[in-house]
Amino acid sequence: MATTQTETAKQLTYLAGSLKAPRILEAAGRLAEQARAAGWSFEDYLAAVLEREVSARNASGARLRIRAAGFPAVKTIEDFDWDQQSAVRQQVASLTSGAFLLEARNVVLLGPPGTGKTHLATALGVIAAHQGHRVLFATATEWVTRLSDAHRQGRLPQELARLRRYGLIIVDEVGYLPFEQDSANLFFQLVSSRYEHASLVLTSNLPFSGWGTVFGDQVVAAAMIDRIVHHAEVITLKGASYRLRGRGIDSLPSTRTDITNPAD
Repeated sequence: MATTQTETAKQLTYLAGSLKAPRILEAAGRLAEQARAAGWSFEDYLAAVLEREVSARNASGARLRIRAAGFPAVKTIEDFDWDQQSAVRQQVASLTSGAFLLEARNVVLLGPPGTGKTHLATALGVIAAHQGHRVLFATATEWVTRLSDAHRQGRLPQELARLRRYGLIIVDEVGYLPFEQDSANLFFQLVSSRYEHASLVLTSNLPFSGWGTVFGDQVVAAAMIDRIVHHAEVITLKGASYRLRGRGIDSLPSTRTDITNPAD
């Protein structure tokens, strides 16, 4: 009997190594006694062992995807302070299933600085990574720099095609800095390349009516917004910056909700 167990252990070690699944061997040993005591069927035991392996692989893959995403800091939905944003809590919760990613829908988070847009965008990205999607995070300015480099090297089409293989791209801080015409056109190409193919999450301190000023062209801005919001969940955050709470400062100049034309 001892010889049989030894041979079986060797065979399991070989099979687990061949499958590149060493955790199967650990789970098989750990669950064997439990399975015998509880009278599990062979099918139940096999399912339990494989479930442990799949869960471990998913967790390991999620860690790698989160690390590769380029988040400035890892944030979660559970960490978010809902005190000032309770009105959108249900709207955000509806996104955590990840269905919007499977439908190639976008999410746009609008609101003044310090209201949690980047936190929520990152949290949705972390959820996407746990659900098996590849994610990339960068500010709007960083995305334009990346696309400009690709364009200058004559590989913009290849770069856009490569980015389209990512299930989620997060564009943070749209509107914090204005774009040159060429930069606006490159950003438009990024949006267009993902339209109805893969999802975007964008954050902006400006309402859509102010994007024409950011991109320097009302026509380009309108075409871009049209593609972004056609299949999108738009979430508007309100209130003062959480960074200023308790400091006696109620608002910032950039928290205005419209853009006034100086000529008006």
